[in-house]
Amino acid sequence: MYRVIYLYILKCNDDSFYTGVTNNLDKRILEHNLGLKSDAYTYNKRPVELVYHTYFTDFSLAFDWETRIKKWSHAKKQALINGDFELLKVLSKKKFQKK
Repeated sequence: MYRVIYLYILKCNDDSFYTGVTNNLDKRILEHNLGLKSDAYTYNKRPVELVYHTYFTDFSLAFDWETRIKKWSHAKKQALINGDFELLKVLSKKKFQKK
């Protein structure tokens, strides 16, 4: 038997995004909205809304993707949330300045 690990993105009340992983999605969203940890990113940005989630059976892979997505721009996260994979490709291309 395998465990399911969810990768999720929340939209905060200031329109920022929070990305996390959990093995219990409903419980984790409730915890964010209850504000159980005053030092948490989402504490002063409640209520939060689940806008994206997917799942993995390998925690390491889920954690790797969480770490990667946290570094993305707001626009790139929005493209993922919207399922706009063409835009996601465009936003993923690095732009190099000519010297």
